[in-house]
Amino acid sequence: MLRLAFQRAVLFVFVMVMLLAVGVTFAQDDPALPAATESGMAPVNDIEMYYATYGDPANPAVFLLHGGLGNADYFVNQIPAFMEDYYVVTPDSRGHGRSTMSEQQIGYALMASDVLALADYLGIESFYLVGWSDGGIIGLDIAIHNPDRLIKLVAYGANYNPSGVRADVGESERFNAYIEMAAGDYVLLSPTPDGFDAFLANIGNMWATEPNYSVEQMNSITTPTLFIDGMQEEAIYIEHDLEMATLVPDSDLYLMGSVGHFAMWEATEEFNRVILDWLAN
Repeated sequence: MLRLAFQRAVLFVFVMVMLLAVGVTFAQDDPALPAATESGMAPVNDIEMYYATYGDPANPAVFLLHGGLGNADYFVNQIPAFMEDYYVVTPDSRGHGRSTMSEQQIGYALMASDVLALADYLGIESFYLVGWSDGGIIGLDIAIHNPDRLIKLVAYGANYNPSGVRADVGESERFNAYIEMAAGDYVLLSPTPDGFDAFLANIGNMWATEPNYSVEQMNSITTPTLFIDGMQEEAIYIEHDLEMATLVPDSDLYLMGSVGHFAMWEATEEFNRVILDWLAN
């Protein structure tokens, strides 16, 4: 633990002196998704959940879980790198992308149960999980309540209670540009293309009230966990990342300079390298 604390302190000092400059547009080359090994709609709880898999099913499974309002295709820059050594599973969370939603209020425990049900549907007993934003919170929920299902957890831009969300996130041009982009993608993919406003209200209510994990629950996590984030975070306080890494006993922290909430697009090579190296060690 002393070694990890020292590494975190050195890393924090290093990134604090880096130049902090991020543009307003998303830096994506819009590459094509590789051919899926399998894709379809899985009957999960009270919804139909879209999923796609990539790579050899004989390899260890890794679930890539997208953030709020997004969809599985947002990992287009990660899938080719991860599928070399892993069986990659990319679902659309309930109400997101191509997945359906029910009358239930969407919440992290509910979405975590969807992921576990999908894993059961695919015959996957335990798996690695890489979650971005809401996907990372879903990972925390599984680590707290179903640790036997996780091998390792990576959580980028996550929070364990609402106080971790920046008070000024609604003023962020970058985050608002993301919402606008996600709204357009929703219309293209959703089975209810006219339902974005209601969907956004549902997710907004979740963001305002969840998650609410206790310090004791965070202390109880036994899954090896990597908390990773960008120093230009538009949505999460960096101090909250530091707090989570302190609360979870077997955890590491990596902070990326010059990027914010969307590092999987803006710093793809570093994002992939750091996560793949950590998963392998």
